Amino acid sequence: MPELPEVEAARRAIEDNCIGKKIKRVIIADDSKVIDGISPSDFQNSVLGKTIVSARRKGKNLWLELDSPPFPSFQFGMAGAIYIKGVAVTKYKRSAVKDSEEWPSKYSKFFVELDDGLELSFTDKRRFAKVRLLANPTSVRPISELGPDALLEPMTVDEFAESLAKKKITIKPLLLDQGFISGIGNWIADEVLYQARIHPLQTASSLSKEQCEALHTSITEVIEKAVEVDADSSQFPSNWIFHDREKKPGKAFVDGKKINFITAGGRTTAYVPELQKLSGKDAEKAAKVRPGKRGVKSKEDDGDGEEDEQESEKEDGSAKLKKGQKSRGVRGKKPAPKTKTEDSDEEDDDADGGDDSDTEEKVVKPRGRGTKPAIKRKAEEKPTSQVGKKPKGRKS
Repeated sequence: MPELPEVEAARRAIEDNCIGKKIKRVIIADDSKVIDGISPSDFQNSVLGKTIVSARRKGKNLWLELDSPPFPSFQFGMAGAIYIKGVAVTKYKRSAVKDSEEWPSKYSKFFVELDDGLELSFTDKRRFAKVRLLANPTSVRPISELGPDALLEPMTVDEFAESLAKKKITIKPLLLDQGFISGIGNWIADEVLYQARIHPLQTASSLSKEQCEALHTSITEVIEKAVEVDADSSQFPSNWIFHDREKKPGKAFVDGKKINFITAGGRTTAYVPELQKLSGKDAEKAAKVRPGKRGVKSKEDDGDGEEDEQESEKEDGSAKLKKGQKSRGVRGKKPAPKTKTEDSDEEDDDADGGDDSDTEEKVVKPRGRGTKPAIKRKAEEKPTSQVGKKPKGRKS
């Protein structure tokens, strides 16, 4: 899925080819799932005749600044992609539209032709992206809730270590939290943790100063390298776990060392157990858990990315969802999720109303589905006792 390097590559392609040009034709898809909060005709009328002044990005979000607002904004989701006809823009697996396909693509959600004939399209094969028209993209969700951009607004080592020390959740989900640092997605999180030799389920606050420094360095180096090559994965260093994380369990190795796959923060996670080991209390907890209960999941389960599609929505939901995930990890709340095995994480978060609701649920459940059925049972007991008295009347 597109992460910071892929979105930055798209932004740079627009900067290099579209700045200073006027929009002379617009086609907006009639798809309310992707085109968010505005009709296609209103969208078209609002940008037609405008000039593209700049392309800006924060995290995994991109927007076009025109000579006057409102501005088109793109949240890439699972498979959003920018295409410029005749211009090579990095393609990533889930978004790839073949050159032989019709133009604009049937997956195009936003298409513009510029005054020099250049054509630009935002496509989304999976329909998890969002295209909006906003007066000030940075002042509203999701951009307003994003943490510092991993490339443009990096924390210092001391700031990073201090922030991690306050986080009682495991490190992989924290890195995916766009409210903590924006731009890091699943593959980058796996890569930086591997390069820093940190287990994805290690609690963030338990990391040593040396581990914090190593992770800070790996985040900087991985993102800068990926951006440098315009997110062209064929140019990523050969010792990156990236190249083998899509292989099946048992067949995935990096530098001769086996890659295992687990679930961390709801995401399929690749790591090298020989190099990335749990330590301290996290290691003690893991030792007490039976291997069959560790959520080990094969890469085949990641297949079309249904699990990742759901989680990508939560990533963009920022810190609120992450807090919900943390609360579900508390032992005292384990019974509640049993009644919601088919519910989404968002529903679990909404249902997490506090100690009072949990207590009420525990009291009511043994009786039935609520207090009303309990009252009905009491009413039914009276006829039963009367029936028991009838035989006495007959004897007399």
